[in-house]
Amino acid sequence: MTPKRKRLWLLVGSLCVLGAAAALVLSALSDNIVFFYSPSQLAEKHLPPDRRFRLGGLVEEGSVRKEAGEVRFRVTDLQRSLEVVYRGILPDLFREGQGVIAEGTLGPDGVFTAREVLAKHDEKYMPPEVAKALKESGRWQEGSGK
Repeated sequence: MTPKRKRLWLLVGSLCVLGAAAALVLSALSDNIVFFYSPSQLAEKHLPPDRRFRLGGLVEEGSVRKEAGEVRFRVTDLQRSLEVVYRGILPDLFREGQGVIAEGTLGPDGVFTAREVLAKHDEKYMPPEVAKALKESGRWQEGSGK
């Protein structure tokens, strides 16, 4: 083989390895991307069952029910609300009227099954996704954290 042909094969081999590495990275990233939706945004979309995403809003007043081994509550963006079921220990800061983000899947019955629930940190903090959803719904109150 001539030196020119060796360089060509080296270039082709390098491009193949680089392409395979890029494909693996993109595949790993697509598995870890989790989209965020408010209840109103979710009502407009038709997501396939078992697609993981984050649901955010406020825990609706009077909606928290603790049953055998699970907690049921409603998440609202003050326009629409969605039933959530969670099996596990809730964060200490979880309570009605507070901001929450739940990660999980939407079942065919329209109930969101959460794998993880994140509560807001203090009275001034609001998860950015929840704040944006409340601003878009026209329910955001400056300075109150809600």
